[in-house]
Amino acid sequence: MPAPFAQSEYLSILTHTPPDALKRFAEDVLPHVGEIAVLKSQTGLVMLPCRDSAEGVVFHLGEVLVSEAHVRLAGGAEGYGMVIGRDAVQAMAVAVLDAALTAGIMTAPIYDFIAQQAAAQRQADDSLLCLVGATRVEMETF
Repeated sequence: MPAPFAQSEYLSILTHTPPDALKRFAEDVLPHVGEIAVLKSQTGLVMLPCRDSAEGVVFHLGEVLVSEAHVRLAGGAEGYGMVIGRDAVQAMAVAVLDAALTAGIMTAPIYDFIAQQAAAQRQADDSLLCLVGATRVEMETF
């Protein structure tokens, strides 16, 4: 059975998951993954690329503080997580879930969690778009 999400999709969803829910879920997964080697756990600055909507040119808006984690499970599977802000535990939670999926550990519950988070994020986005749409003004130019 193919995975319901590509790695880039589920990593994006996990990084936008509320940190407390993400950390609680990762704590439930930890006993099932065995020994974990932390290869990297750090904070740093990354450039934030933006695209000019008029000309389509990519430029760097500025720097963003991020936390990143890179882990390896005893079986060799690796996981990576990067989140905005100074929350190494949140980044580690993303990395642990990524490694578990790579290793095929608890895939059904993890994908269920990701699907729930994706639905909640879509609903929040739709609500925001409705609020923004209500403020839209049509103007005619002569």
